[in-house]
Amino acid sequence: MIILAGRGEDFSAGHDLGTPEEKEDALAKKARTNRWEQEMSNNKPPTRRQVLQGTAGTLALATLGGCANALKPKTGMYQRPLSRKPFVAPRISHDRIVRVITGLRPYRPQGFVVKKEQYDNKTLIHNYGHGGGGISLSWGSSALALHELAGMEPGKAAVIGSGIMGLTSARLLQDAGWEVTIYSRDASRHSTSNVGAGQWAPTSVFEEGVATKTFEEQYKYAARIAHHAYQNLSGAGYGISFHENYYLGTEPAEESYYLRELPELFTSVANLAPHEHPFPVPYAKRVVSMMIQPAIFLRRIRSDFYLAGGKLVVQNFSDLSEILSLNESTIFNCTGLGAKDLFDDEDLIPIKGQLVLMQPDPAVDYLTIGGGPGVTYMFPRKGEILLGGSYQRNDWTRHAEPGVTDRIIANHQALFDNMKL
Repeated sequence: MIILAGRGEDFSAGHDLGTPEEKEDALAKKARTNRWEQEMSNNKPPTRRQVLQGTAGTLALATLGGCANALKPKTGMYQRPLSRKPFVAPRISHDRIVRVITGLRPYRPQGFVVKKEQYDNKTLIHNYGHGGGGISLSWGSSALALHELAGMEPGKAAVIGSGIMGLTSARLLQDAGWEVTIYSRDASRHSTSNVGAGQWAPTSVFEEGVATKTFEEQYKYAARIAHHAYQNLSGAGYGISFHENYYLGTEPAEESYYLRELPELFTSVANLAPHEHPFPVPYAKRVVSMMIQPAIFLRRIRSDFYLAGGKLVVQNFSDLSEILSLNESTIFNCTGLGAKDLFDDEDLIPIKGQLVLMQPDPAVDYLTIGGGPGVTYMFPRKGEILLGGSYQRNDWTRHAEPGVTDRIIANHQALFDNMKL
């Protein structure tokens, strides 16, 4: 008979152990038990081989049960090319709104205008009509405008307009040795550029199929020059930084012109599978791109302009004759939408955009574009979370519309409340 006793099995002598095979098995078990008890009595720890042999079965079972989970991304562990932080969903609600603002983008289907015109002894350089890409293209388009002065000796120049095009044109003129005065109808802090979202993405600048191939080459040249100029200012207190940007959709979207034609200006580009990102949509394209914070950047450029001896004169112009009456013989037209009436540009139309600014959230360190119906984008900035938007063609009104605000909030709530975190 077999009695379970203590740590081992005590096989009592004189009892029937069954068949010869059963007797042999029982004796083998007893021998193993005796060896184990002897080792324990000698205070010898089990060898590494014994430990591994004893746990191998347990580990195998655990591995079989957990390998499927190991293949799945864990919450908060999505691979990110730039940030080392886990994704955090911004908190979106009406009671977190700081303010709502609107701006009118100066858009031409044929693209922006950079050209020289001569009026007797006055040289007029146009630099306007950049749609939604004014901030992005600024340095590049202004460089194109300065090329129109090739062969001229530096002297006194007037710049009409104090937005991003006026300021960058003025700074490049100063660097080339010109004495510059900016003329503006109001303080530069009230310009359309201050309403810009600030992502480096020269979008909504022209209509493909309407603009000429010559213009498209000009556009790409300006984009590359501008991107390089902003890179040189990164980290120098101009409000320029790099962020992951996620283009989101419920179905595959046509790739933006600038991503298709200027791929070298974006890094870490990837089309992500649904399990590779936390957003509640099946399609996500990721890039790492620059962010320019207009309030910081424009303030620094204005300061640089003044430090280089520049002057600002508040003056409104009602027609071309008033512009040509200025003392300066070289004049840059950077008036944006103002060029429609001042220079009879019938192709220039406004594109109204509305932005909702939320309380800041330092934990949010990525951008999103899309993910909801209509125009939807979220940009984190130093002092706020910016939500867009709207794209209202040929709308001259400047007031914020409550219905648009409600849509922007609802779209972003639906997106961020359902993130897979």
